[in-house]
Amino acid sequence: MPKFSVIIPLYNKANFIASTLESIIVQTEQDFELIIVNDASTDASRSVVEAMNLTNVCWIDHETNQGLSATRNTGIRAAQGTYITFLDADDVWEPYFLERIGQLQADFPEARIWATNYWEWYDNQLLLPHNSGRQWEPNFKGIISFFKENIGQGIYNHGSVCFHRSVFETAGYYDTGLDFSEDIDFNIRANYHFTLAYSNEPCMRYRMAVSGQMTLGALNQQRVPHFTSYLEWEKSDPSLKKYLDFERYVLVKKLKISGRTSEAKLLLQQLNTAHLNWKQRLLLHAPAWILQGILALKRIGIRWGIKVSSY
Repeated sequence: MPKFSVIIPLYNKANFIASTLESIIVQTEQDFELIIVNDASTDASRSVVEAMNLTNVCWIDHETNQGLSATRNTGIRAAQGTYITFLDADDVWEPYFLERIGQLQADFPEARIWATNYWEWYDNQLLLPHNSGRQWEPNFKGIISFFKENIGQGIYNHGSVCFHRSVFETAGYYDTGLDFSEDIDFNIRANYHFTLAYSNEPCMRYRMAVSGQMTLGALNQQRVPHFTSYLEWEKSDPSLKKYLDFERYVLVKKLKISGRTSEAKLLLQQLNTAHLNWKQRLLLHAPAWILQGILALKRIGIRWGIKVSSY
């Protein structure tokens, strides 16, 4: 059996999938299986992969497009490895990602989730995510509380984390009823039940502003989590409550921009604004046109290498 199962959900990423696969096959840790789940791509994604003549690849086709959650779940069910990782078909790992995960596993065997920091990748520019949690010491590695440390942009990306397969047996799989923030929903369940070991060394590159990816702006018709299933959990876990209130704040803004005011009001009813800073409280009640203007300014700033945030 392989040590790691690497799952790639693939849908219409013909322009990027080759670089993603190249970053996997050059890993310094080679004890892994590669599973590609093609979610009924309509572009040349399959042809690009076939032209690479890779060996020992498990290729699975969905007959119809089922979405990211279902595609990941298909990969999990096919996985033979003890440890399960994911990499989206437009992102890349640094060559030492799996090696660093293995080092975390050796250093912190009590954990069942192991993760690293990541780069935000804007064309030729790499920026670290903005997180208002602790100021990490250089080369930090340790056991941390996901909920306490994750107020802001995520401390790990879903391509920079590894789960013991038992995590899925306890926390369940990805919610196929969600099209947006399905990662957040799963992370809540996984980190509620299991210990996280973390390294602040960035070991993957998360490609920003790719077609089909939604990092800024309105939600359109995406199905989002409302976090009501976690109301009982947060009563006994103050750090989870604070984390969920931050995620509610993020979603409220996006829902308002999208004109989905009834859903925004539902989240507002659950949200304790004492868990937000003054900038966040101000933006929480700002009209949609102001929020849209701020997003436009953020995009301009990113082009110049300037990141501004309410986090």
